Amino acid sequence: MPILTFTSDFGTADHMVGAVKGELLKLNDGFTLVDLTHDIIPYNAMHAAYVCKSIFTSFPPETFHLVLVNAFDNNADHLLLVRHQNQLLGIADNGLITMILDGMPDEVVAIPIPAGSKKSVRLFASLLMESFSAVMSGLPLSKIGNPEVKIVEKKLMRPYVGPNYLEGQILMIDRFLNVVLNITLRDFESARQGRRFKIVLLRNEFIERISEHYADVPDGEKLAFFNEAGFLEIAQNKGHAAPLFGLGEFPGSGGGYERRQYYQTIKVFFE
Repeated sequence: MPILTFTSDFGTADHMVGAVKGELLKLNDGFTLVDLTHDIIPYNAMHAAYVCKSIFTSFPPETFHLVLVNAFDNNADHLLLVRHQNQLLGIADNGLITMILDGMPDEVVAIPIPAGSKKSVRLFASLLMESFSAVMSGLPLSKIGNPEVKIVEKKLMRPYVGPNYLEGQILMIDRFLNVVLNITLRDFESARQGRRFKIVLLRNEFIERISEHYADVPDGEKLAFFNEAGFLEIAQNKGHAAPLFGLGEFPGSGGGYERRQYYQTIKVFFE
């Protein structure tokens, strides 16, 4: 059975994820549905791009991916059906696809939204599922949608490079409250040029070496490493880096930590 992954910013507190999955199965129950995450921070394209970029390559060729994140960002009259490196994606035309792929897809067509229809996530999911089913029947993308579409293009924000520093932005904070930055190993080494470095955090804390894994430092000690997705991550061994260093989280009314969109930056100084 073909695999269909589902990613959204709906959360799991209400009925929406279940309702959409029901619509998908009514249209075609021949797919194996895999929930990737429904905890994308609302309206946060950087978070969505990081998560999708990190996950999609883990799936076998000809996997289908339904991505419903910030689906009403604009008033487009179409959705997108994409084929890229043997993966199929259905997504809104809101710029997210070029952020995920770091460029233009190999092939893309517009799937029209019927004129006069009430736009909803269920409608979008249904239209994209019908498109996926058409692909499964053997139709080329050019026969399913309009290949002449000019899609919205956006770029994943890159770290800022100064003469003696690199400034990265928080992409996400995971469930362990580790902090992921938009700095790749390539970005880091290109700016570093063999120099010593100091990753400066809030509260007069800093890190001066890159670790391989958590056990490189004692329990409770801070560390920095490049995660499996290739991005710089700030963590605390068996602890919670984000609240410890005042990054991207704030105390919630329930005694835990609530998430917000992350606009904070962290600098790496070179000397």
